[in-house]
Amino acid sequence: MRIVPGRRDAFLEINHSIKAREYVDWKFSELRRICLSPPIERSSGSNDRRAYRFNTIQMEELTKLYLQFYRIGKKTVPKGLHLDPLALAVWYQDDGSKSRSSDVYLNTQQFSLLEQKYLLHQLRELGVRARLNKDKQYYRVRILKDSIPLFMKTIQKYVVPSMHYKLVMTP
Repeated sequence: MRIVPGRRDAFLEINHSIKAREYVDWKFSELRRICLSPPIERSSGSNDRRAYRFNTIQMEELTKLYLQFYRIGKKTVPKGLHLDPLALAVWYQDDGSKSRSSDVYLNTQQFSLLEQKYLLHQLRELGVRARLNKDKQYYRVRILKDSIPLFMKTIQKYVVPSMHYKLVMTP
């Protein structure tokens, strides 16, 4: 999300690898009413990375969200943020990962420790137990093993099929 210098309102750019085409198409279907054109495939840079992306229009409503989530050019967790299963599923599809040992992480390294503790509280509100895990010099959210089945059950119906590789299947 950003505001172009000289413009008043923000817009949202959705940009993923071509491998996430289905996920981008799903996001587009959810945001279509505020978009002028559908997603397009593009090559970026000399490494020939293929991306699939679209933009929303600039809107006052998006500017309000931008001002909540970005402070002094830095992404932040706004006060009063409430996670629901859909928001959690989108967050995991965008910024979550599963390790070979089936540990599940939400990559929150860009947020302050206080903000990450607030996110842990929000997860607890959904019944999901998690802790902060040090990843090199920064912390990120790690879902506790005994909460992974609940976490997956909570988000599963919102995860698009091409992103199922991120799911941890439990018996």
